[in-house]
Amino acid sequence: MILNDVHRGIQKNKRRLRIGRGIGSGRGKTSGRGHKGQGQLAGWSAHPVFEGARMPLVRRVPKRGFNNQWGVEIAVINLGELDALFNAGDQVNLETLREHGLCKGVFDQLKVLGTGELTKKLTISAHRFSQTALDKIKQAGGEAVVVPGPKPVAEKRAEAEAKAGKKSKVKKPVQ
Repeated sequence: MILNDVHRGIQKNKRRLRIGRGIGSGRGKTSGRGHKGQGQLAGWSAHPVFEGARMPLVRRVPKRGFNNQWGVEIAVINLGELDALFNAGDQVNLETLREHGLCKGVFDQLKVLGTGELTKKLTISAHRFSQTALDKIKQAGGEAVVVPGPKPVAEKRAEAEAKAGKKSKVKKPVQ
């Protein structure tokens, strides 16, 4: 490598292209706009989201949010809230939580989180528990009862087939 070759071909202040100044300039005649079509006209420039003939992305995307129809809606409750509302030895389940106004609305499962302190011995029934919540419930001398959630479709189908006495769909080879 030779030192005087280092900056060869690099121009610090590049001259701007003078469009429409004859064929010798390289941008003469149609001035880089091509022949025919709306792009050739003076004063025309494409909108930033213009995509030609197809429906623009801005109009294809739903505007009101996304709702996953198969998603599981989980209601959460903290141990600190349970400690404040219930007395020692009480049963905490979905019905008692609704009576106290803690679980409102429609949800599929209830999860107990470990935020806050639990000083009372409670028997808590829920679909899910965080590890922190389980530790704090055991430390307070309480009990965590896991309520079974809805069965997956595959399990329901297998039980229905077993109940009806159907054989599995795997065919045995004929001999």
